[in-house]
Amino acid sequence: MEESFPFHYSLWEYLFSWVGLIFFLLDIVMDILTVVSLYQQENYVSMGLMIFFLLGSSVLLQIFSWVWYSDSLHELETKVEKFAKKKKLIKPLHFLQLGVYLRYTGLMEISTTHFIRQTNTFTEGVTVYLSHDLQMLRLFEAFSESAPQLILMMTLTLQRGEFEIFTGLKLLSSVASIASTVTTYHRGMRAFLEDKHKMRWTSTAFYFLWNFLLMIPRVAALALFSSVFPCYITAHFLSSWMVLVLVAWSQKTDLMKRHWEWLYRATVGLIWYFSWFNVSEGSIKLKSVVYYSLMGLDTIMLLGFWCWKVVEYADCWSMLNPYIVVPTLLGLYVIGILVEIIYYRWFHPTCDKNKIAEPITAISDNAGSPAITDEGPSPPVTGAVKRSRTLAANFF
Repeated sequence: MEESFPFHYSLWEYLFSWVGLIFFLLDIVMDILTVVSLYQQENYVSMGLMIFFLLGSSVLLQIFSWVWYSDSLHELETKVEKFAKKKKLIKPLHFLQLGVYLRYTGLMEISTTHFIRQTNTFTEGVTVYLSHDLQMLRLFEAFSESAPQLILMMTLTLQRGEFEIFTGLKLLSSVASIASTVTTYHRGMRAFLEDKHKMRWTSTAFYFLWNFLLMIPRVAALALFSSVFPCYITAHFLSSWMVLVLVAWSQKTDLMKRHWEWLYRATVGLIWYFSWFNVSEGSIKLKSVVYYSLMGLDTIMLLGFWCWKVVEYADCWSMLNPYIVVPTLLGLYVIGILVEIIYYRWFHPTCDKNKIAEPITAISDNAGSPAITDEGPSPPVTGAVKRSRTLAANFF
């Protein structure tokens, strides 16, 4: 008996997995170059913050990866993971901050084997779950590393008075990269819909656009506030984050096993500090309205403090006129809200949570051919099935 999955892992998704790995490695190279650049500039405080973001994010990802592996050590499907388990290397690899690469290697192995040998839907389903876990880890990385780094670099640029058009384009591209990570993660969940045609590229474009437009004012407001109140941005983050963690706790999330749920809720609070992320069932409209109303007020407050303080800095005033910057950022926020409304009104796929795709059991009949039955599902990747279906049910 073996488990089969009603999924299809396409060639495009396979190629995007390789592209994701390449960008993941390229991101590490760019981070190292940034740290070296800050060291050469003798900006040791910023260099320390950059290293803190890098190590903190890496440790967070390794913990999640290890906890997920510990839930399914007896159910590993790839040769490289089985080898690592046999040699007792999984825990040391995570301690050395290499656990995510083990996951990438396993995904590349099973997806490459699928396309070379044209195997059955079993490998397709396992690949989808492995890919979903990696996409989730990349989502955590985007808000625990990329977003804080972006705010730090924007703050340094503003304080130096070096803000130019080219610098602005680089910052916009960084925001676009974060928004694309969010979009890729949510688009990956379309595999759990029975009617997959509902998740078209048009809906993906609108999903990316409203995340991009809403993230620009949020990140910009945090950077502007930090440029004139560098000592208070930490207090703002900690106070906001603790409240958001309590809100995540009140949602009674159930994604992790045992006592690790608190880590997930703390990570959700970090994501909410920058962007919306639905973590529970219920009215998405009501929760998003409350969230964006509060975040809008917080963004206006940050911009207000910046306007009040910026008059003391002649260079900043000549570089960024508050009477232009504030209306522009608030205008983008309003447009982003309108695009989000359009997305949820006409493009968001919805379905009953009971219809989210799940593994089914395949039993060989007398003729030797597999016969599919719905009895006794036994997922090949323990924990991954629960996580994926829970998040998909929350999203759709």
